[in-house]
Amino acid sequence: MRNIKLIIEYDGGAYCGWQRQINGLSIQQVIEESIRRMTGEEIRVMGSGRTDAGVHALHQVANFHTASRLDERSLLMGINSLLPADIVVREVCETHPAFHACFDAVSKAYLYRIYNRPVRPALERNHSWFIWKPLDLAKMAEALPVFKGTHDFSSFCSTHTDSENHVRTILAISVERDPAGMINILMEADGFLRYMVRTIVGTLVDCGRGKCDREKAAAILAAKDRRMAGLTAPPQGLFLKDVKYP
Repeated sequence: MRNIKLIIEYDGGAYCGWQRQINGLSIQQVIEESIRRMTGEEIRVMGSGRTDAGVHALHQVANFHTASRLDERSLLMGINSLLPADIVVREVCETHPAFHACFDAVSKAYLYRIYNRPVRPALERNHSWFIWKPLDLAKMAEALPVFKGTHDFSSFCSTHTDSENHVRTILAISVERDPAGMINILMEADGFLRYMVRTIVGTLVDCGRGKCDREKAAAILAAKDRRMAGLTAPPQGLFLKDVKYP
């Protein structure tokens, strides 16, 4: 059996998330069905992690095992010919037999985009969070050190998260505004809890609105209580940007 590694890009707006579910169409399901049509095998595609409904990916990593002898280019072109326009496999390569896209990952990076201009966007409406009132970027930046490092992020995850351990390490976090008025928030961590990025973004937005500051953000983190944090930012602004391996 060969172990095939995929780099995948997708617009998650039309899907119930990465993982197969009984109540909706998932990205994993669409990719598996495309590969099955190519190889004639029942394929299980293992992703580096889940993305929720409406969340996008610039660089999702996945792998699957196959007995097919199709070369890498044939797999790439064939799978893409069967995928819908909002999902594309950017790279295909054969990797070592033990590689696992999820278990071998050492960190993941997410990008969150906020369209912060007075008039709503047309082209970015499904790929950013529109906030018309100006956000104070300096106030948002002041709160960033609160989140960096190893912490219990119970205040910043879904109460229905599958993980019992809520300790994670944020390796890098930044916020910047580009000339078009898009605020880009970047986070890299050894792992993320469900809604963790979006809830941290919601609290940073509260800082930008003057409703929160560094001290209050630190108190929210220490409380380990989801009710203390701000709103969960909407999914359409979130992108899985990168997955790193040893």
